[in-house]
Amino acid sequence: MRKSIFTGIAALALLVGVASLMFTTAASARPAHTANATKVTVAMRDPGCHWFVTGPSGNRKWSRTRVVTGPVGLRNLDEATQIIRGPHGTVRERVGATMLLRAKGIYHITMVKQASDDNHLTLTIK
Repeated sequence: MRKSIFTGIAALALLVGVASLMFTTAASARPAHTANATKVTVAMRDPGCHWFVTGPSGNRKWSRTRVVTGPVGLRNLDEATQIIRGPHGTVRERVGATMLLRAKGIYHITMVKQASDDNHLTLTIK
């Protein structure tokens, strides 16, 4: 009886050790994928509601279209959830979230409950 309890405890300890090793390896590997991605920010600005933002705070440039090569880390700093229609379907991105887009193609970005006269953004990934 004692032998089976000790064997069970040893097996559980081994399982926990392997699981923690897997999670640390996965966590350390994750930033490498997003580190290579071009950061693209969508922010609120009038007129037109939301825009792509580039440049430092003293010299910002605002645009409705953006062309990027390679993966993109799309960050939502707008006032509501964004709807992103791309080559692999439609997804929603909450405010403050960053989404990694890898598939090449054209992405159309709108805001939830957006007025018809607000900006419709186009992101092209080559």
